[in-house]
Amino acid sequence: MTVRSGHDPESSQVMDSLVRVSFTVIALLSQAAAAHDLSLTQLRVLAILRDREPKMAELAQYLGLDRSSVSGLIDRAAGRELVRRDTSSDDGRAVRVSLTPDGRRLARLLTDEIGGLIRPMTGNLSPADQRRLSVLLNRLID
Repeated sequence: MTVRSGHDPESSQVMDSLVRVSFTVIALLSQAAAAHDLSLTQLRVLAILRDREPKMAELAQYLGLDRSSVSGLIDRAAGRELVRRDTSSDDGRAVRVSLTPDGRRLARLLTDEIGGLIRPMTGNLSPADQRRLSVLLNRLID
């Protein structure tokens, strides 16, 4: 898929490259998720919970989904014993979600597997180019 815009050719080339890289990365993430019988959204949940224990409403916000959709996702993950729900210590009405030991193991395994899948994309870049790319990508996200 090529993205066209009314902008200069360099902007179009940047957009085309970003779209191609995005599709490639999504395909690799989907491949890793499918190997563990997870959807891409379930993979995102594990990645989010790897570093934090959000309230359900916060998790919905991170995912850009409504609470009822997130509740279903968490129900399925809890059924696989990958996550647990706990009453929030700062708000008794809220529920925090966290990884179980099995969920942590799977998240670590997926991190390693995804690294192995993505490494060929960045492996031919020098360490300086990799740092530069990381800085530029983070700038795009921020």
